[in-house]
Amino acid sequence: MLRIHFTGKDLGGVRMAAGPDPLWETILSFHRIRDRRGPLVYGEWRRETRTRLNGETTLLSALVPQRGYFPDFLTPAQGRLGFDAGLEAGLEALRATPQERIRAELALLVLERSRGTGRGQEKDPGGLLAALADGCPDCPGRLVDALRTYHRAAVEPYWPHIRARVEADRALRGRALLDGGADELLSTLPPMLRWRSPVLEADYPFDRELRLDGRGLLLQPSFFCRSTPVVHRDPALPPVLVYPVTHSDAPAVTERGGPTLGRLVGHTRSAVLRAIEHGSTTSELARRTGVSLASASQHACVLREAGLVVTLRHGNAVLHTLTPLGAALLRGRGQAEGLYARNGPVTS
Repeated sequence: MLRIHFTGKDLGGVRMAAGPDPLWETILSFHRIRDRRGPLVYGEWRRETRTRLNGETTLLSALVPQRGYFPDFLTPAQGRLGFDAGLEAGLEALRATPQERIRAELALLVLERSRGTGRGQEKDPGGLLAALADGCPDCPGRLVDALRTYHRAAVEPYWPHIRARVEADRALRGRALLDGGADELLSTLPPMLRWRSPVLEADYPFDRELRLDGRGLLLQPSFFCRSTPVVHRDPALPPVLVYPVTHSDAPAVTERGGPTLGRLVGHTRSAVLRAIEHGSTTSELARRTGVSLASASQHACVLREAGLVVTLRHGNAVLHTLTPLGAALLRGRGQAEGLYARNGPVTS
């Protein structure tokens, strides 16, 4: 079990990540690509992604076991700047990791593997771990290239869906924070996390105590995190808790158009879309747009089928939030068509 200990100052320092972290999603997706769990959510993604992969998986498997510890330097804080900027900033920070830290974290990785906690890990193909630990000047570049190539195959094509799920989770937690402060926010986290003030307990592979000591905690929702949350092994690093979002469907390369979008006409549905802009329950939709509860639910369903809305259950209610495409459609037709053009065909 993981126990995260809060002080009063830490409660005031609880914050949500601005969006999905490209490097966390990349590393955690590498766990998912090698297991068979979560077939409804990840099955089709695995089949599609594996057709695009080459030798980069062999290189990465030396550093990222199927279970257990992987080096903290693989997920630097600079990766939280967003998709394009975050990925490149994170990779550059990884490339610039001090040699002393690389050597120490690789030694811990080897130790964990010798204890049997890094099951499924390759036995250092090509001697990458040894070369990295010895300060090989070309190895950080090889690692960055492998991560970038893998990311483009496994994460980038699905980014609109990943971002939509993370944004929906952020909206849910944001409502809790506004309604009841940090206590309410921590109480609404997924079931594997249990808030028993002043300690947040979590299902975890082994016993661990993490004391925040006034540093606060960054909550990072993740599409590819599954079953148990993830924290840095080094307690001196800025505290981050990566936890799984709620899944309701599988990720897919966005290819929209045709009859579904053709249904998005009329003032009422436009009003419903605008009402969802900052998150809305079905009851709130009905009240804001002046339609019946059943009609509000039906309109939200059509918007969801069109890829414009994500719906998550929140207690006895459901919360609707916009996807990036839905937000672009509100800002203007041209931006929405541009988003479609990047991900699939546009039809009128």
